[in-house]
Amino acid sequence: MTSTAHDSAYSWLRLGLTLGIAMVANVGMWAIIVIMPAVEAEFGVSRAEASLPYTLTMIGFAVGNFAVGRAVDVWGVTRVLLLCAFGIAAGYGLAMASGSILALSMAQLIVGFGTSVGFGPLIADISHWFMKRRGIAVAIVASGNYLSGAIWPILLAGILAESGWRTAYAVLAIATLVIVIPLAFALRRQVPESAHEVAEAASVANAHSSGLSPRALAWLLGLAGVGCCVAMSMPQVHIVSYCVDLGYGPAVGAEMLSLMLLGGVGSRLVSGLLADRLGGVRTLLLGSVLQAFALVLYLPSDALISLYVVSLIFGLSQGGIVPSYALIVREYMPAREAGARVGFVLMATIMGMALGGWMSGWIYDVTGSYQAAFWNGIAWNGMNIAIMVWLLSRSRPRRVLQPA
Repeated sequence: MTSTAHDSAYSWLRLGLTLGIAMVANVGMWAIIVIMPAVEAEFGVSRAEASLPYTLTMIGFAVGNFAVGRAVDVWGVTRVLLLCAFGIAAGYGLAMASGSILALSMAQLIVGFGTSVGFGPLIADISHWFMKRRGIAVAIVASGNYLSGAIWPILLAGILAESGWRTAYAVLAIATLVIVIPLAFALRRQVPESAHEVAEAASVANAHSSGLSPRALAWLLGLAGVGCCVAMSMPQVHIVSYCVDLGYGPAVGAEMLSLMLLGGVGSRLVSGLLADRLGGVRTLLLGSVLQAFALVLYLPSDALISLYVVSLIFGLSQGGIVPSYALIVREYMPAREAGARVGFVLMATIMGMALGGWMSGWIYDVTGSYQAAFWNGIAWNGMNIAIMVWLLSRSRPRRVLQPA
């Protein structure tokens, strides 16, 4: 059973508009990675201290996914997008005016909170408009996050080299206001009541099959999310600094980050197609196993070509993991709580990224190498795999809903 609002021509149009917003709104979480070496040199701080602005960005991003997601449930996506666009621009402005690593970190907390609107809240919103093709729709919107990280660092490279990171932030502030605000007004249409009723019936049936309450499942997914994203953060957060340490320079590191994220886009799209057939739990488990394999490949790799290859493999392995959490939430939890429930679980995954980004920097400072940091990520990844295997063992096979 489906509603006529699901998988309609308007649904696909809305998907395209949503992807455009995501590609701009998400850049705040990636820009700080690219400027990290310049910040470390300007303020004369350690690698762990230089990672602090990123950690605060991800904390803001994490909390925002939950808080902004709840706001979307109440006020609708357009109003929230408008508020967040102004908040992101203000955060960039404060970052440009910062004179210390602490001031920059506080500004990045604001940037991260506003940027969150481009991830979990948009994923939750688009999930209401699809049923049969929800997996690929969620994957496309989630890909906006990676496309942002793959495209913008390259676009900003010239500005960073010639004018510095503050000028690059000014460009990002203007782009956010000019692009996000008009597109936000195009998303004013509300989800029909019939679509909510159909989705609610499907989620109730799936929840009964798992034997877990929505709250218990949310906490379990949150714990799994921390595990996979502590592991994921090691290459994503530190690849630029790793390349600087190896003597390849920040530009090469930025290229590897872009390659990694472009691979992640492909992975998310393939995972979305798989999820429409296999369901979110199986798709997430597959991605987690592949991510662990890719992390192991980093251990012997420090030559230039091998790092490019492994970075691509890593991107192709892990891109579909985080969107799969949103799919599991929508498959097993009430539709009317989608913004808050998706936001809570994605908040946990992002907290894992924040923890892992700082933890890897701290391990580097203690050991003088990233080898132990990679092993740390592999261990956390193992916890994620164990939870997904346990959850899969409790759930009956998911049946894909077909049109009535």
